[in-house]
Amino acid sequence: MVESSRITARGEVRADARRNRERVLVAARAVFAERGIDAPMATVARRAGLGVATLYRHFPTRDALVRGAYTQQMQTCARALTEALADPDPWRGFRHLVETVCALQLEERGFPAAFTAAFPDSSSEYKQARGRAERDFAVLVRRAQESGALRADFHPSDIAVVLLAHCGLAAALPGDGAASRRLVAYLLQSFRADAAGAVGEPLPPPAALTLRSLPITADAPQVGRPARP
Repeated sequence: MVESSRITARGEVRADARRNRERVLVAARAVFAERGIDAPMATVARRAGLGVATLYRHFPTRDALVRGAYTQQMQTCARALTEALADPDPWRGFRHLVETVCALQLEERGFPAAFTAAFPDSSSEYKQARGRAERDFAVLVRRAQESGALRADFHPSDIAVVLLAHCGLAAALPGDGAASRRLVAYLLQSFRADAAGAVGEPLPPPAALTLRSLPITADAPQVGRPARP
C-alpha cells in the first residue's frame, strides 16, 4: 500500500513537471513574439505563472529555452529540406522549402530570430545540424541550377536575404497570409532561370551573409515596429 502511494506520488510529480514545462514553452513563445528572443527569462517565468527557479530547472540556458520553444518549427524546416533533396524535381523541392520556411516565419513571430540566431552556448550537436543543413541547401541549389530551372547566379547566401525580406513583411503585417504568399511568389519567379534570361542583366555579387549573420534580434528595428528604448 505504501509503495503504491509512492508510485502514485512520483507519477503526480512527473505530470506536474510536464505541465510546468509546457506552460513555460507557451509563455516563451508569447514573450518572444512580443519582445524578441532576448527578453528576460524572468519575464517568461512571470507569464507562465511560475518561479524563475522552476523555469531554470527545465531550461538552464536561454539557448535551451529558445530551441525548446521552437522545436516543432525547427523539425518542420529540417523535414522540408529532406523532402526537397528527395524530390526528383529540384525546382519543386527548392520552392517547397522556401514556401515552408516563410510560412513558419509568418505563423510564429518569434521564430525568425530563433531560426537565424547563433547562440554562444549551442550544443555541438545543434551546430553540426546547422552546418549540415547549410551544406544540404547548397546541394539543393546546385541541383536546381543543373536542372536549368534555377538561375545560375543564385547563391546559397541569397536565402538569408529572402528570409530577412520576408521577416520585414511578417513584422509589418502579422498574420497576413495573402501578402506573404504574394511576396514569396514574386521572389520565386525572380529566381527562375527563364526570368533571368528575360531580364538579361547579371545580378550584383552576392552579399556576405549566412544564417548566423542576420541582424534579426529583439533590439533590431523592424518594419512596422518601433525599436525598444
